Amino acid sequence: MQMGYGLWQEQSQRLVMTPELRQAITLLQYSSLELLEYLEGELAVNPVIELVEPFDWAEIARQQRDQTPLGPSLASPSEDREPMLRATETLHSHLLQQLRYLHLTPSDRQIGEYLIGNLDDNGYLTLSVAECATALGVTVTAVEQMLHHVQSFEPTGVGARDLAECLKLQLAERGPIPQGMHALIDHYLPDIAQGRITRVAGLLKLTPADVQRMVDLLKTLDPKPGRSFSAESPAFIIPDVQVEKVGGEYVVLVNDRSVPRLRINEFYRTLLQTKDKDEKAKETRDYVTGKLQGALWLFKSLEQRRQTIFQVTTAIVELQRGFFDYGIHNMKPLTLRQVAERVGLHESTVSRATTGKYAQTPRGVYELKYFFNSGVQTTTGEGAAAESIKAAIRQLIHDENPRKPLSDQKIADLLGERGIEIARRTVAKYREEEQLPSSSQRKRHEE
Repeated sequence: MQMGYGLWQEQSQRLVMTPELRQAITLLQYSSLELLEYLEGELAVNPVIELVEPFDWAEIARQQRDQTPLGPSLASPSEDREPMLRATETLHSHLLQQLRYLHLTPSDRQIGEYLIGNLDDNGYLTLSVAECATALGVTVTAVEQMLHHVQSFEPTGVGARDLAECLKLQLAERGPIPQGMHALIDHYLPDIAQGRITRVAGLLKLTPADVQRMVDLLKTLDPKPGRSFSAESPAFIIPDVQVEKVGGEYVVLVNDRSVPRLRINEFYRTLLQTKDKDEKAKETRDYVTGKLQGALWLFKSLEQRRQTIFQVTTAIVELQRGFFDYGIHNMKPLTLRQVAERVGLHESTVSRATTGKYAQTPRGVYELKYFFNSGVQTTTGEGAAAESIKAAIRQLIHDENPRKPLSDQKIADLLGERGIEIARRTVAKYREEEQLPSSSQRKRHEE
């Protein structure tokens, strides 16, 4: 076999990731807020681009704060979930404000501020009284006295050194404490968490009904009293699309209100038409031409992003029509491939178009990813979406006899009677994903 060097021409096709293509992909995967930040940066570096009309960036930010808070509670108004609103005031500032109302010596005030500064986000003290006394060079008694003051602040239970103390502080404000409650808190909380009420009743020499009442009382307490305060910024969203029902059909509208309208600056457009042969003028035109091409690609990418999100959302609405008409119980299994084939796009493009994008619908605000889920086979040969099955499990548990809760196998049998073929282990998996306790933990002991 003879080997050697040579030159020849060959034609081939390959995908080249040009800067323009990379920009289009980047814009597609941006959320509304990320896109807003990106455009603000482009306006700052590209003089060819200008706003069609004044755009108040601060006003848009204010509107974002007024939008619905992000969280699973947005799934559906019918869901048994409540939105969690984060307070604008931090736990530490809230406690320091209460500390100022006390008439204290400078030393005691310093101790109080030190204790408050060493509380974690849940409201628990992160160091011992002895460590605090050593750090400040004061007596343990002085620290204990100030800790007692801090523990009297709102929210009740703050300043506790462990869960047991936190619960006892809250119980102290409730009036008479049931017999055996402190012993239950000190020694049997793990058993209570596992639903071993009968065992605990025997150890405390009480009836299961007495222990059940104590457990019900404990459930009214907050094990993390500081969590209603947070130093984090609230997480808010602006829906990228709106789905509205007009007559008997659903209409998809892309939300353009939070995106500024852009155009080419007329001064630079005129500048390109000048025929000055001066060398500096030529350099200026070359610079403006480059910026103009960048602006045109940006406009094209923005329109392509808009069209892609519109097409993908429209396909989702058509494929999940049962959900929009009747609710989560009629949601079907849906994959990226099904939507990609329907709109003629690649699966990766559909994934980028749905990640971090939200739709405001007649049934609530949902991330577009929410509509893609696996499912199980039904006896009719159709599929049942995982979310619809979870909703059915929640409903069965909600309607069960609390004294005889349904086992996972019984739930699987009941779903089978509805035509949903599902294994016991799958029921257990979905139940745990929904943070629903097991049957032993749900069982109530009443007289």
